[in-house]
Amino acid sequence: MRFNKLDLNLLVALDAMLAERSISRAAERLHLSQSAMSNALSRLRDYFDDELLVQVGRKLELTPRAETLKESVRDVLVRVDSAILAQPRFDPAQSDRCFRLIVSDYTSMVLMPHLLALAGRHSQTVRFELLPLLQPPLRELESGEADLLILPTEYRTPGEHPYELLFEEQFVCAVWSGGCFAHADRLTAEQYTAAGHVVMQPSGMDEPTRSGWLKRRYPGVKRIEVSTYSFAAVPYLVVGTDRIATMHGRLARLARKSLPLRLLAAPLPSSAMQQTMQWHKYRTLDPGLVWLRGLLQEAVLCMDAELGAASVAPETASMK
Repeated sequence: MRFNKLDLNLLVALDAMLAERSISRAAERLHLSQSAMSNALSRLRDYFDDELLVQVGRKLELTPRAETLKESVRDVLVRVDSAILAQPRFDPAQSDRCFRLIVSDYTSMVLMPHLLALAGRHSQTVRFELLPLLQPPLRELESGEADLLILPTEYRTPGEHPYELLFEEQFVCAVWSGGCFAHADRLTAEQYTAAGHVVMQPSGMDEPTRSGWLKRRYPGVKRIEVSTYSFAAVPYLVVGTDRIATMHGRLARLARKSLPLRLLAAPLPSSAMQQTMQWHKYRTLDPGLVWLRGLLQEAVLCMDAELGAASVAPETASMK
């Protein structure tokens, strides 16, 4: 099929080469031979009258023309996928679709088990791929590499992509049940700021971003004695110590089922976290994603039936 003398099949090859910056990797991605991909690149160079990919040292780099084409080509292919290739209806019992979700380990632990359990009642063939949140996920959303993002409202991708609130989360303090706060009715602001803390810090942050993250997430914390890249690891790292971990309430309550922890109210005010799901604007009416978004809202109800309301009540001194 041609448009303005361009073989539209070449757009798929161009998209892969611009994303991979490698002829061999693009060929593997599209299950083509390297010679077929090289031939496609030659035809694209003739059509655009531009080299598109040039050798710089041992790597291929995009020309300025290729840089301007990269997002436009991806946008066209996402539109085609959502408007033409998407099925008019979605039957989970008959589908083998793989949904790709970008989630944190926190979401993987507190929400995903309930989603998978619900999905299993509808289908034995639908699959899920949970992808890590390693960087701002705009590229994965724009390119269609991720079907859905689940992340706090303030970290959602900017622009016109729609999003929907899933739930709100409060923060509590987790302490070792054998430590110096074992019998405290509450934590005072003075105790909180003087104590050593375990914090979660996303990897790959520069110093200004890191400082801003810590100040927002852990207000009043002065002594960070342990930092980790994983939300799930945090409660394990306070056991056997007098340190404090300021945690998502639901994750803290889940961790307390298997660890000797006490949960106390945070003495310094912090705003609730709003957890949202976000999808590409072209896929709002995708029947499969409509089904998945509804299932996620149902999974939130199941999660809170097990872990308690969104505002997780701390323990009193008499609770064990």
